[in-house]
Amino acid sequence: MIDTLFLDAGGVLVHPSWSRVSKALAGEGIAVDAARLAEAEPHAMRVLDEAVVIGATDDQKRGWMYFNLILEQVGIPRSPRTEAALEALAAYHREHNLWEHVDDEVVPALDALRARGLRLVVVSNANGRLGHLFDRLGLARWFDVLLDSHDWGVEKPDPRLFHQALTASGATAERTAHVGDLYHVDVAGARRAGLAHAVLFDAAGLYPGADCPRISRLAELSAWLDGTGAPG
Repeated sequence: MIDTLFLDAGGVLVHPSWSRVSKALAGEGIAVDAARLAEAEPHAMRVLDEAVVIGATDDQKRGWMYFNLILEQVGIPRSPRTEAALEALAAYHREHNLWEHVDDEVVPALDALRARGLRLVVVSNANGRLGHLFDRLGLARWFDVLLDSHDWGVEKPDPRLFHQALTASGATAERTAHVGDLYHVDVAGARRAGLAHAVLFDAAGLYPGADCPRISRLAELSAWLDGTGAPG
């Protein structure tokens, strides 16, 4: 029976503020609608989510690749102007964390998961500002533990971060499931750590052949949990 859920932050609970990204690009004379950037995001993530890329990079390096891939997806070539916009966004991210957009469905879904009696834990590759971000967004109150990889010097898919999350939350691997949006970071890492289940958050349906459960919305977790014997 699952009694604990580990949840990735970026791509599952929070997303970049695409309006802020759009404004930063506009400041450099590059016009692109925030909605186009949001639509391109999962496709850029899918390009990044290959074992050889994940194995050869860390979260910080992938961050730069990620934004350049998104710009490529919407037809904007790299240039000194895009670099300047991304530098300004990186400075904002270091101070505040750019992943500050919360979809409307997130809070009701967290309410539903809490109502089931589940222990909720965030396990995120982040920049040391995760706690600040979740406090600012009003999300921290739903979680028993917030684990920011920056604070521990190790990041997913390294199983040590999952083991640290188990210790910090008092959970057991046999009764814990992890939900994340990168197969080679979240699913592979959770499996290496011996967690009972790894669920892929596949909002755009880009992993049809994945060998793990997939959900496209956070609200779908309750239905999946009904098949695991989770409380509720």
